[in-house]
Amino acid sequence: MRQWLEHLSPIAGWLVAASVFVFVAGLLLLPVLVARLRPDYFINSTPPSGSWTAAHPAFRILFRALKNGIGLVLVLAGTLMLVLPGQGLLTIFMGITLLDFPGKRRLEQSVVRRRPVYSALNWIRSKAGKPPLLVP
Repeated sequence: MRQWLEHLSPIAGWLVAASVFVFVAGLLLLPVLVARLRPDYFINSTPPSGSWTAAHPAFRILFRALKNGIGLVLVLAGTLMLVLPGQGLLTIFMGITLLDFPGKRRLEQSVVRRRPVYSALNWIRSKAGKPPLLVP
């Protein structure tokens, strides 16, 4: 057993470092991303004019593939962090927000409609001087 643990120690170090990185990145990026959301993000399903969807098709495909790849890596890392040290649920949620899949919009809306989540998001937005989010 001891040999097995000694064999895994370099991997465990990398996993702990990745866990700390994802946790700190989540803490730093979450307020920025919440503040940048349009107030009607959860009501309107069409992107605003001038968004990345108006870019060249090759750029859109590359961007979508990169976004989904990062989302998949975060979901897998979050799943591992459920049994290893780290913020597993937060990492899974961050990964899901990046993935494109059928029903994602309904899932986002159902999560945001919960009073604690809605209150926390609007508290972050108020600290940034932004109007509250509108939910259906």
